[in-house]
Order: sequence, then C-alpha cells, then structure tokens
Amino acid sequence: MSVKEIFNYGSDFLTAGKALAISKGSLKGVLSEDCRINVRKSSETVAKIALSNKVVYGVNTGFGPLCTTMISAEDTKKLQENILKSHAVGIGEPIAEEISRLMLVLKLQALAKGYSGIQEITLDRMIWHLETGAIPVVPKQGSVGASGDLAPLSHLFLPLIGLGKVHYKGKVIPAAELLQEHGLQPIPLAAKEGLALINGTQFIAAHAVKVIERFHNLLSTADITAAMMIEGLMGSVKPFHAQLHELRAYKGNQHVAHNVRHLLENSEIVSSHSDCAKVQDPYSLRCVPQVHGASRNAWLHLKEMLEVEINSVTDNPVIFSEELTISGGNFHGQPMAMPLDYACLAASEIGNISDRRIYLSLEGNTPGVPKLLMKETGLNSGFMILQYTSAALASENKGLCFPASADSIPTSLGQEDHVSMGSISGRKALQVIENVEKILGIELFCAAQAMDYHAPLKSGKIITAVHDFVRSKVAHLEQDQIMYDLMEETIEMVKQGSILKIAKEVAARENIAFGTGDDFEKF
Repeated sequence: MSVKEIFNYGSDFLTAGKALAISKGSLKGVLSEDCRINVRKSSETVAKIALSNKVVYGVNTGFGPLCTTMISAEDTKKLQENILKSHAVGIGEPIAEEISRLMLVLKLQALAKGYSGIQEITLDRMIWHLETGAIPVVPKQGSVGASGDLAPLSHLFLPLIGLGKVHYKGKVIPAAELLQEHGLQPIPLAAKEGLALINGTQFIAAHAVKVIERFHNLLSTADITAAMMIEGLMGSVKPFHAQLHELRAYKGNQHVAHNVRHLLENSEIVSSHSDCAKVQDPYSLRCVPQVHGASRNAWLHLKEMLEVEINSVTDNPVIFSEELTISGGNFHGQPMAMPLDYACLAASEIGNISDRRIYLSLEGNTPGVPKLLMKETGLNSGFMILQYTSAALASENKGLCFPASADSIPTSLGQEDHVSMGSISGRKALQVIENVEKILGIELFCAAQAMDYHAPLKSGKIITAVHDFVRSKVAHLEQDQIMYDLMEETIEMVKQGSILKIAKEVAARENIAFGTGDDFEKF
C-alpha cells in the first residue's frame, strides 16, 4: 500500500490487513471531520452527565464493586487518572512492540465511533504516539479478558498522563522524558475517559490480528511442504482430485486440495510412478486436504469473528445520548477467546501432521529414498534426531491446546463473576504458531533431502523453484554434521514467508492457479 492511502478511524471498515498496514506506517489512519464532530458530541454529553444528578457508572461512581460509591463532580477527572494508575498491574516481559502498536490502532477504531465520551485531543495524542513511533510498553500478563483488557490497556495509556514507559528510537524510556523532549504536556483526562481507555478487548484482538497474519503464512507454507513431501515419498495425487472434494465440500478442504493439485501439476516425479502397485498412502499424505482444510476453516472463522470485533464498540458504559447510557457487557472477551482457542488447536494440528510426514520420510520405504535420508547410515545417524525435535515441539503444543476460555475465576469481589481468559488464548495461539513454524522448517529440510534422490526427475514449476531456493541456502547432506544452523535456515524460510513468496511469484509468472480467488487469500 502507498503511504498516501488514508484510513478513516471510526467510519472505514477495518480488517486485520489494514490494521497491520496502519501499525507499520504503510496506511495512514486519520480522524475525518464527521468523526471529530461525533467525538465532540459524545464528550460534551458525558460532561453534562458529570454535572447532572444522573448516576452513570464510571462517570460519577466508583469502579467494579465500588459502583455504588458516588463521586463528586469536582473529583470526576481525578477518578479517571486514578483508574489508569490503579489498574496498571500487568507483569511479565513486555509484549512485542508491534502488538502494542496494533492495540493503539484497534483502540482508535473503537473510540472514534463516538460512543465513549473520549476527548478529541486524547485521540490526537494516540495518533501522535503511533506516528512518532513512541509505543507504550505493555506487560504480557495480568488480563482476564472480561471487563476489558484492563491491566494491559492501563499500561498502554499511562503515557497519556505522563506515566509509564515507551519504546522510542530503539530504547525504553520514561513517558515523562518523551513528553519533555517533545515539549508536550500530559493529557488532562475528562470524565469517563480513563474508563473508556481501558474498557475493551484490544489486547486480545491485537494478538488475534497477528494470529491471522502468521497462521495464514503457516497454512499456505504447510501446503507447500506437504506437496514437497508427497514428491519425496512418491505419494499419489489422486486424493487431491476436485471431484472427490465436491462430495464433501468444506471450503478449507477444497482450497487445500486445489493448492496441492496445482503444486504438483506437470510433475515428472508424479508421472514416474503413476502406474505403481501401491493402493493408497498413509493418512499424513493422503488426508492433507482434510487436516489442513479443517485448520483453514478455523482460520476463516477467526477472521470473520475478528472483523466484527475490531469494528465494534467494546466500551462500558456506552453513551448514546444524555438520556440513554447503557452499562452492558461489550467488553467481555468471550467472542474472541473461543475462536482463538479453536485457532490454537487448528495450528497445533498442522504441526502434528507435519511431524508424521517427517517420520515417514525417515522410514526408507520409498524406492530410491534411503532410511534416515542418507545412503550410508550406521556410522552416520542421518536425519534421525530431527524428528525428535519436531516430536518435542508437537507434544509441547498439545499441552498448550487446553482452551483458556474453558476457565473462569471470579474477579472484582464477584462483580465480574465470569471472565473469558481470552488474553491467554491469544498469547498461547501465537506460541503454538511459533512452534509449528519450526516443525514446518524441519519438514522443509527433510522433504528437500528426500526429493534429491529422485533427480534428475523434477517436480512442477513451483515446487522445483522452492526446492532450488532451499538448495541455494542448505546443501544436500551425505555425512553427519551439526544440523542446528541448517535447521535454523529452513525455519527462517518458513517464518519470514520466503517459501510462500517464491510460490506466489512462480504461480503468477507461469499462470498457475495456486492460492488464488477465495476467502482464504484475503485479510
């Protein structure tokens, strides 16, 4: 995207891709004049309520179990500053700076809709933080994902009042130092502003945006590594026939079958064993559309849910007018916690089946492909222990798949008696994806080695290009050596999206229908 492209907070439809683009600076987020008018009206409404006799939660009452404690008109502003201080109780290492950026973007989208009583100057300061690259430091632990992501959002907005810390020019510095350097004063929060800032699901949703991005790369790359392993182990292309998947027409299954079919298109290796006596392949080869496809469906479900979430008002109370304010539950993270747990399981299964293919590649049951992927074993252990690593990662993921959303611990003296734990769902999903990226990197390493034994036969153009790329970085092995650096090389190929990029470039150049034309390619 061009830097000149504009996104209007509060009125334009936000997607995961656009949120990422804004966070990276390739799309510029702005407040339109219509948005500013709505924000001013909402802020003025809250100011009137604060001076009236009307009781509105968080405007002239305390918070949580203190909701029956009345706050005087003169203390309503101090109340909002206090909530940021008292709720900033996150612990642990900071989340990635990019996720903090995404939290700002998502919060701007929610607040700019004009139902939160936020001040225009507060939104402008948030945009300034994004554009200046002064990104608040947010600890990763402490949210139960229900009354908003209270602790992480409190840390995110401490710099508005001159407190907390920020990432700035490669360092972490106090927010007070940042403001002094730029000649700025802390924002004097108005009534309800502190509550509006910390009520919401932006910690959960920011993690979900990254899950959408990384899971998409992982799924597409898994189709490629699976196709390479099918070539290396001389698997059949018949299980990917379009007519078969019309009889069980899940979107994900059809997409994966389409992908693998076109990855193997015009393969000399496939043609070389088209009349072999083998009746059918093991499940980890034959059932790729069903297993990868089920995970695709989980990704699509998460994407659909996320797009609702990041275009919603997740504040409480919601200000419709001076006469109508509603204390509801739009801050509750359950709608995102459950699909994130589903995505976590779905990602883990991609690693699980990949590990099974790695194991298959070592058995030595494919003509021409030696046991343990080396010709002379005994003195050499070959690729034996790589599968130990993939097995360890796959097993670790299984332990991480217990759904965080299945748990709930009452908080706020029982006022918040059911919570989502969605913040944990998001963090776990990213951890599982990182492990699966490593497993796929190991599969890529093994699949390339297996394919070598079919030379001079070549695969289709995409898989041949991917194989050539791997060989440009990692040589074929016939003697034991330290494999750590070689594994890291292929893992980085997966993590950085290099494999997928090559596949798409070749597909576009050669007019091959790989990864095109449906919901799985848009986010």
